[in-house]
Amino acid sequence: MRKGQNPAKFVKDVAKPERITVALLNYIPFLSGFYAETLNVLKVCMDSMRKDAGLPFDLMVFDNGSCAEARDFLIQEKEEGRIQYLILSEKNMGKGGAWNVMLAGAPGEIIAYTDSDVLFSPKWLSRSVEILESFPNVGMVTARPFRTPPEFYEATLKWARDAERAKLEEGQFIPWETFLEFNLSLGQTEEENKKVYAETRDWRLVYKGVTAMAGASHWQFTAYKSTLQQFLPFDMDKPMGQVRQLDKRVNDAGLLRLMVPDPLAMNMSNTLGYLRGELKTQGAKRKGGFGRRILEIGLVRKTLMALYNRIFGWYYS
Repeated sequence: MRKGQNPAKFVKDVAKPERITVALLNYIPFLSGFYAETLNVLKVCMDSMRKDAGLPFDLMVFDNGSCAEARDFLIQEKEEGRIQYLILSEKNMGKGGAWNVMLAGAPGEIIAYTDSDVLFSPKWLSRSVEILESFPNVGMVTARPFRTPPEFYEATLKWARDAERAKLEEGQFIPWETFLEFNLSLGQTEEENKKVYAETRDWRLVYKGVTAMAGASHWQFTAYKSTLQQFLPFDMDKPMGQVRQLDKRVNDAGLLRLMVPDPLAMNMSNTLGYLRGELKTQGAKRKGGFGRRILEIGLVRKTLMALYNRIFGWYYS
């Protein structure tokens, strides 16, 4: 039998969520090897997104089965009011499984998704939302220009060619330094990117006085929640490698995939090497030394990486 009245009945109003939810996906299974610096990377990511984002937001974090140290940090952030919504998954559901929860459950009208290794610059959110609200039928906006596969923004170019008030230009609009900076963060070398940069182009769109670049990406994007929900659920049988499902679905739906014209987000990957200025010397390091050359031999590299993946699977699958 109930005793007394539930005090919640006398509460006259409840807190309303912000219009924008920043949804961050995190996975740190342990703090050694590849993941040795990733907790610090996560901290830098969260600090940078809060510094002058340009618009207010609530932060939702989905932790995909991380180690105790990462979970403890996130719980402390939640208790101190720096995370508004925290979901701790017992197991790694993969990015697709996490997206199904995050993109459906985020309370904001607008969702700004990010991986946990992104470094943000001031106004990253307001500039993204400006493009989202200025262009029609926008599927997603990424806060950095880089060259993405053309087959994923065919609908964007078609709209720009047909729209009376849109201006479309082709050219080398992304500076070489900006192009190289991002690709070095993916483990590529300067030499292999020179040819790619020379042989590819950018597409710049101007609509209602707002400039954007054609393209976007699944690692960071801003979109209307109502738009994203039409692409759910994602059925991915691997934790990584199938995330371009979102890129393809948005393009196939005839929606625009756009990027801000200047770099307001940067991939840090699994270390703070970018902040330490190590990125520029990466190409030279990969070329130097007899040991490095041995490791880069195709058969040796394939065998060692297969062994690494097998050991990782034994412990964490």
